[in-house]
Amino acid sequence: MSSEADETLSGSDLVSNTDPVQKALDNLAKDFHELSDKSQQLLTEKIFLENELSQLKKRANRLEEEISNIRSPPLIIGYVQDIVDKQAIVRSSNGTVFLVSVNRRLDSDKLKPGSRVALNQDTLSVVDILSDSWDPLVSNAEIIESPEIRYSMIGGLDSQIKELREAIELPFEKPEAFSDFGIEPPTGVLLTGPPGTGKTMLAKAVANSTKATFLGLVGAELAQKYIGEGGRMVRELFEMARQKAPAIIFIDEIDSIGSKRLDVSTSGDREVQRTLMQLLSEMDGFESLGDVKIIAATNRPELLDAALIRPGRFDRIIEIPLPDLESREKIFGVHGISMPMSNDVDLRALAKISEGFSGAEIKSVVVEAGISAISYGRKSANKSDFLTAIKKVEDKRKEAISNGDGFYN
Repeated sequence: MSSEADETLSGSDLVSNTDPVQKALDNLAKDFHELSDKSQQLLTEKIFLENELSQLKKRANRLEEEISNIRSPPLIIGYVQDIVDKQAIVRSSNGTVFLVSVNRRLDSDKLKPGSRVALNQDTLSVVDILSDSWDPLVSNAEIIESPEIRYSMIGGLDSQIKELREAIELPFEKPEAFSDFGIEPPTGVLLTGPPGTGKTMLAKAVANSTKATFLGLVGAELAQKYIGEGGRMVRELFEMARQKAPAIIFIDEIDSIGSKRLDVSTSGDREVQRTLMQLLSEMDGFESLGDVKIIAATNRPELLDAALIRPGRFDRIIEIPLPDLESREKIFGVHGISMPMSNDVDLRALAKISEGFSGAEIKSVVVEAGISAISYGRKSANKSDFLTAIKKVEDKRKEAISNGDGFYN
């Protein structure tokens, strides 16, 4: 009996002794899992913070670079004229020529005459080679590979068309004939006359006839106030024309940059004169214009510098006057050829009552007459539509004149 009691007692003691151990083990296992989860959480947070730190460092570096760029002096734009040993002869944006050093890290194979480069403002050394992109104003010039305007679409300018074709088309079509006669073909043609008489249309028509690229620009866009900018744009315009040859450069309102040189004091006026000098240099330059012709237009020829209109530059000056009676009738016919008209419309009579109208104003009359007929639901334009249109265009012209402005440039 006593032995059985001892065995029972010892088993009870064993259970009581193992319970605290198991409990401790369970607590340790629980603590381990909690610490493991906590460790994983901290590791995740560490990775997140490291990534965030990396992003902040990159942002700080970008900001430091931007601050450095803001503090650094601006670079000067120049063009390489020649390479001499390990130096370059460059022309800066204001036209001055320098012999300068070249940064060693630049690829010498890419540095060649004509390259567009950035110059250090202090040492004028070449620090970067820029892309050959054109100035935005030059790039945004009206560039038409082959204009759709034809001579048949221009009324009343037969004699002017003949003169223009002789000066522009003949050198394109028969260059050998000029060589045989020992004469230089005309370089440029100046069209003069009031606004709206068809000067731009003539230039586009000759480009169409010769299959030449038309590059149109208003003279005022070349008149820049910053030193060297106007001259640079003129150089780029002519370079673009040479690349797209055969080409016709059309400069409208050339009096903006080609006016008579006076004793001027403002920097803006001096820059305009520098632009004019660059234009004369391009027309006279050592590099032949080849299949590039220049047509300019102005309604104020009396303002032009004599150097611009001498022979060898603008060899022909063609006046485009306001159309006479016969011409006005032809212009009405040209612009109204596709318009259905009632029998009471007499183009001769319309030409008589539109005396003093330009070609652009006559075109506007035809358009307004068509709009009037459409608004009234008619199938064709009648005499009343045209008379109303003439009155409307005439009122617009009087209003423009009273405001000191032109009508249809």
